[in-house]
Amino acid sequence: MPQPVTEQTMLDMSLESTPVAVRGALARVVETLCCMGWDEEPRGTVQLVIAEALNNIVEHAYGAGCPGQISLRLRATAELADIVMTDHGMALPGATLPGAAPARLDVPRYDLPEGGFGWQLIRGLSDRLSYRHSNGVNHLEIRICRCSGK
Repeated sequence: MPQPVTEQTMLDMSLESTPVAVRGALARVVETLCCMGWDEEPRGTVQLVIAEALNNIVEHAYGAGCPGQISLRLRATAELADIVMTDHGMALPGATLPGAAPARLDVPRYDLPEGGFGWQLIRGLSDRLSYRHSNGVNHLEIRICRCSGK
């Protein structure tokens, strides 16, 4: 059931690390932002960023066949969305976010990078992005401003 429009809305959920659970979480996020009066384009930006991050957690932090829990918290106002995701999966390599430099695509096909494009997308669409791994927990924090023009 949609929440009433207020100055600030919180959505706090725990989900299994499965593609089906990710889709359900994304639907709840979109519904929450819609109730907050967010237009389609900025809602889509938040949805895309969260989808990329959650899918990375499912595929890489936990891996295929390794179930785990993901905590997703969204604090939305009329102007911004603050997103916090935590999980107990594997840390990012080096316990840091992947570099910001775009992948080189002017190389032979067999030398093309396997991944990292999602992180470029997340970086490009986010107004603030931070990651830390402490005490076995991954913490990813993202801010997206509704009118940032990104």
